[in-house]
Amino acid sequence: MGTAERRERAADSGGEPLTVAQQAPEAPDRDIAAPGSDRQGTRGLSAWTGEGESAQQPYYKPLWVEEPARRRRMPDPVREAAVRAVLIIAVTLIQAVVAFLCTLAGSWLAFPMVLSSVASTVVATWAALDVWVTRQVWNQRNGVVSAPSSTARALRRERRLTRREQRATERAQERIRRRGGTGRLSHS
Repeated sequence: MGTAERRERAADSGGEPLTVAQQAPEAPDRDIAAPGSDRQGTRGLSAWTGEGESAQQPYYKPLWVEEPARRRRMPDPVREAAVRAVLIIAVTLIQAVVAFLCTLAGSWLAFPMVLSSVASTVVATWAALDVWVTRQVWNQRNGVVSAPSSTARALRRERRLTRREQRATERAQERIRRRGGTGRLSHS
């Protein structure tokens, strides 16, 4: 709804624009007063009424409301491979169209374009497979796949052992400090 339509609606409903207190609660934005707040207009004049500082700033409905994502974001290496693959496939499709049009036109450029399209098709196939392989490798390394042969499980086990050893060493050092030991081997 545009500004003119808002003014018409305000005039039809009694001449006064709807203010923050009269609106239904919506998702607040940084420059929009929250519903129920006593924030005064900050522009010197109200957006619709032409009144001074005492008029409340009208409440504008935001353009969109953020919704939580349905699926988690792809891991960075997988996303990079996917972007690379999409770009390569797009270039391949453009080359194929240019080769087709050059063939229809009988241009000398048709033969080189067909050869480059064939080469690009091979590269595009590799790029699509790269996305799949990168995803599988990421899942294997980061423990998403729960299989007995998962390398992620072995890596986690090694990290746990290392942390236990570090904690045991720290406890031993703390015990020595509490006893007042200064590196002596005997207590004589």
